[in-house]
Amino acid sequence: MRTRYLLTTLLCANLLLTSGLSGLAQTNSSLLSGIDPQTSSVHHLMTQFYADRGSLTRFYTVTGSPERRIRFQQFYGDYLKRLEQLDFERMNTDSRVDYLLFQRDLQEQINKLTDEASEREQIKAWFPFADSVYAVEKRRRRGQVLRPEQFAKNLTDMDQQISKLQGELKKETKLNPTLILRAISTAEGLQTALRSVYSFYNHYEPGFSWWVPQPYQKVDSLLTAYTSLLRRKSREAAPVKDDGSGITGVAVGREELLRQLQIEMIPYSPEELIDMANKEFAWCDRELLKASREMGFGDNWKAAQEKVKNSYVPAGRQPELILRLFNESVAFLKAKDLITIPAIAEETWRMTMMSPERQLVNPFFLGGEAIQISYPTETMEHPDKLMSMRGNNPHFSRATVHHELIAGHHLQGFMNNRYKVYRHFDTPFWTEGWALYWEMLLWEQGFPQSPEDRIGMLFWRMHRCARIIFSLNYHLGKWGPQQCIDFLVDRVGHERANAEGEVRRSFIGGYPPLYQLAYMTGGFQFLALKKELVDSGRMTYKQFHDAVLQINAMPVEMIRAILTDQKLPKNFKTKWRFYELKSSAQSANVENVSEKKPRG
Repeated sequence: MRTRYLLTTLLCANLLLTSGLSGLAQTNSSLLSGIDPQTSSVHHLMTQFYADRGSLTRFYTVTGSPERRIRFQQFYGDYLKRLEQLDFERMNTDSRVDYLLFQRDLQEQINKLTDEASEREQIKAWFPFADSVYAVEKRRRRGQVLRPEQFAKNLTDMDQQISKLQGELKKETKLNPTLILRAISTAEGLQTALRSVYSFYNHYEPGFSWWVPQPYQKVDSLLTAYTSLLRRKSREAAPVKDDGSGITGVAVGREELLRQLQIEMIPYSPEELIDMANKEFAWCDRELLKASREMGFGDNWKAAQEKVKNSYVPAGRQPELILRLFNESVAFLKAKDLITIPAIAEETWRMTMMSPERQLVNPFFLGGEAIQISYPTETMEHPDKLMSMRGNNPHFSRATVHHELIAGHHLQGFMNNRYKVYRHFDTPFWTEGWALYWEMLLWEQGFPQSPEDRIGMLFWRMHRCARIIFSLNYHLGKWGPQQCIDFLVDRVGHERANAEGEVRRSFIGGYPPLYQLAYMTGGFQFLALKKELVDSGRMTYKQFHDAVLQINAMPVEMIRAILTDQKLPKNFKTKWRFYELKSSAQSANVENVSEKKPRG
């Protein structure tokens, strides 16, 4: 009975998934003939890979241990060999995309482990006790009998070693930031390993409870202090120093930016991307002046923006505003027949309120199935309350509700869980680029109802331009955090507290170096693809948008390859120039921030 039920369920699921694309295939069979809503020739291998990786990750839990690194090097290498045994030449485009992206990700993981091995060797002297900790944790996993008295002695020796190492490290003035970060993760891994041993034996092994607790607790405290010292040294060694902003970080440099851009399939240099942002800034300037003049402020766009900011709703009323804006945006999408909105997706989104602590890093919305609303609480200082309310006014929020919910992040996640679910090629150029594309498209489609709405939407468009400019200038070593904050305040019109939160989020919020530039860059990739397929009449808006979401997350160039049925070679390299720049020669001055600036 259970087997029959499962087969029936799978058949129904297959029919539902297939029907989602059937309407597209009937009118665009040449564009979509290579798309299967569930599988590809690489699907089975990728499914096994993620299951195996999960098993290994749960077993080899100690970050930085040679045992873990060696096992994963072998694991990724084995899957790379298994992938290469598949017949690439007989694959359709959809399967070739899976092959190439899976191969890319496996090789990148191998490269990271190679770097880890090299860095680990260079910091070996900082952790002379590491191998003994790794060994005892390895025996613990199989429940082997421990000699508590000897373990306690080893911990006492570690106590003395760590104290000595702390004294030596305090005197060091020239340390490699990359090695310090590796040392921090190693120290945390060792602390995790010791905690695993202690929690396993303590109270269950009488001899252990007699000998170990006191020396363990002392070593645990010393490792915490050792890690704190390493973090302080990391801040001191960081290429970007604290310039009064209280924000430090690691500027990765041009070479690393280029490497990461290649991995993300963005065939532009950092300088060209800044040119792109400057060109869009100039467009925003022109549109901003039009809106400002319509509002009666002439060319004083900052005065017009100030009026828009002061349209904020009272404390406690922001959720009500979000619901109204959501209903308006969904009604607009349906009226224009731009995309399929599944009923359950429209039904199941919800709201949460962001804590004051989180607002220090995320001063605006965050989204997905739950939209996290940033608005002041009674615990915040009065100026911070006003800045939060002004920065989240109705006209600014008009451009962000559909970014976070439908057709942005919520719908993305909803569809990711239903189509091509084995694909894990997540990239901010798809995730954030898609959501920003909808801001651009809804502008084109007439979603802003007034000049105030246009100023609100332009604020975010300028914000995305600014993200490219300040994040790249930071990582190229040209700007400090305070310059980035001032730029957001002066050039975009940010409230200062919100600008500080934005910069803090960008450089110490755990985001990779390319994340902030991915919004607008990815948005222009989707816009270029829309022009190629929709504006040309080859697909309708709904067909195009539904197809993108049913392909699932991946670099946009690969989505283009699938939808245009490109015969990708096995040695594929990124080449899609999706944004026209006059010439690469104009890229020399990366600090240019749009030559013609409006007054105000």
